[in-house]
Amino acid sequence: MFGEILEITFFMWLLALASFAPLGYFIYMYTIKNAEPFGETEPHGDTESAISNLVDQAIALFKGSGK
Repeated sequence: MFGEILEITFFMWLLALASFAPLGYFIYMYTIKNAEPFGETEPHGDTESAISNLVDQAIALFKGSGK
């Protein structure tokens, strides 16, 4: 009976460690790289894209037709 409780406890700890290991790794990487977990990334909004240009044209068209 006591052996079963120890076995269940062991497997619960093993499952908990496996479940929270990715979170611990992310926190470790976030703190080690000066709050930049993924290294140098480009800020949002600085790159041109076809969709962004299309939306800008649609907004300009909508604003121009209201006058």
